[in-house]
Amino acid sequence: MLINPKKYHRPFKDEETNEIFQKTIDFFENKGLKSIKEDDEDLRWCDDFLQFNQEAGAYATLLTPTGYGADNARFDMYRIAKYNEILGFYGLSYQYNYQVSILGLGPIWMGDNDEIKKKTGQHLKEGGIFAFGLSEKEHGADLYSNEMKLIVNDDGSYTADGDKYYIGNGNKAALVSTSGKLSDTGEDVFFVVESNHTNYECVKKINTSGNRPAYVAEYSLHNYPITEGEVLSKGQRAWDSALNTINVGKFQLGFASIGICTHSFYEALNHAHNRYLYGHRVTNFPHIRKLFTESYVRLVAMRLYALRAIDYFRSANDEDRRYLLYNPIQKMKVTTQGMKVVDMLLDIIAAKGFEQDTYMEMAIRDIGMIPRLEGTTHVNMALVIKFMQNYLFNNVEFADIPKRDDITNDDYILNQKAGSLKDVKFPDYRKAYTGITTANIEVFKEQIEIFRDFLANATPDAEQAKNVDYMLALGEVFTMIAYAQLILENAKTYNVALDVVDEIFNFIVRDTSAYALAIMSNFKNSDKQLEILQKLIKIPVNSGNNEKVWNDHVLPLFETYRMDD
Repeated sequence: MLINPKKYHRPFKDEETNEIFQKTIDFFENKGLKSIKEDDEDLRWCDDFLQFNQEAGAYATLLTPTGYGADNARFDMYRIAKYNEILGFYGLSYQYNYQVSILGLGPIWMGDNDEIKKKTGQHLKEGGIFAFGLSEKEHGADLYSNEMKLIVNDDGSYTADGDKYYIGNGNKAALVSTSGKLSDTGEDVFFVVESNHTNYECVKKINTSGNRPAYVAEYSLHNYPITEGEVLSKGQRAWDSALNTINVGKFQLGFASIGICTHSFYEALNHAHNRYLYGHRVTNFPHIRKLFTESYVRLVAMRLYALRAIDYFRSANDEDRRYLLYNPIQKMKVTTQGMKVVDMLLDIIAAKGFEQDTYMEMAIRDIGMIPRLEGTTHVNMALVIKFMQNYLFNNVEFADIPKRDDITNDDYILNQKAGSLKDVKFPDYRKAYTGITTANIEVFKEQIEIFRDFLANATPDAEQAKNVDYMLALGEVFTMIAYAQLILENAKTYNVALDVVDEIFNFIVRDTSAYALAIMSNFKNSDKQLEILQKLIKIPVNSGNNEKVWNDHVLPLFETYRMDD
């Protein structure tokens, strides 16, 4: 369940994609860890990777929809997302360059301007990268407060004036998709600018403690001339393009976390199992084994969830928009789990993790940035709770969603229906539990029913419902239910061993209990609510699976991957 670049198994159904992934692995393996760390330490821009991208046609193949590039070009979320995992495995700055290119391309592919789409396809063939000019210094990604103005001139042309802040690739992007407001109507508008234009000023690089080689820019447009030929969309379509682009682009954050955690896991295991203290291997200490086993099953759970979420993305249509729940959970839960995994691995290897020549030193700086980009954690939890009622109580029938690794362009992703979250329906979540059981799965099923009882019979009163913190705390419990559903669905697809599944549900039970205790401890609850919340706190079944997972699944990974200097 973990990628290993030394034993890459060519998972795609077309050889062109497999070849791009293998070439990418070869590029980084030949570059070596020492070179990657030197680039990180020196804040060196990734020119060598971008030269490779141009030669291999990686971005052009993976990010160009059918009809605007070569025959094997398609916008296919399965391979787009998995490429993020590979890049994250080698370093967040590479994944970031790719991810913000995805964001920059979103308003282009979702817009109305076919000529710009053709031009973009050509830029991609030439190795071009892209940027997404949405956020501003004073209000972040608040679309309502957008101060970038597209001034309407008497001859029907436009002039763009304004500033954007925290914009990845803003130094070298072939095209920067820029969000603004029309000066005459106040309507939303998306247009493209070129980073090498004389009226485009790249004000500065915003240096950050992590992701250091990446170029995060502040840029200004000074009387930048715009014609209808550079306008991508206006009004509702421009607004929807912003939201839907974030749906697609920020989903990739989870795969960045998975890649970082996987590389860190191999490095930590190699170090710890080779090290002796007090005459014993470090991995002979029970607490070390426990940390390794838990970090492993949390990482497997992250990957099972993320891969399954792709299936819902690719199968979406106007009647089935379940991905709109699974997407913010990916951005929030998978990424915060990544922080927890790296933290546990750092507890194992301790001081070694801070040494400059390790991958871990980079990981501990980068991993915490991912869930906090654009306020990801709390913003996405606020989205998640909008689906709670329909998910738990108002179920409808849906056909089962298969694994979606087929060769097709994901047209709906680039033409998503926006809004009306209250109309998104779900089938009975209990279907995921059919045909699979372990001791801790059964404990968690009890917790789900107790939580449903809480919502139905101890419903938050008006004051609690207005308390955002209280509702977000309830959302943590709800998130575990949806998270577990997709993990179970994919555990069956990938035939994951039951001992691993049981250990996954061991931490799911513990985490859910901790969230229940937090609701009890931090907020005012009625006697009825306290009674039910107390029942929600469960002790997982500890049946010896931890040691079995260590022996059968964790220890066999020792020295299966080590990156050369």
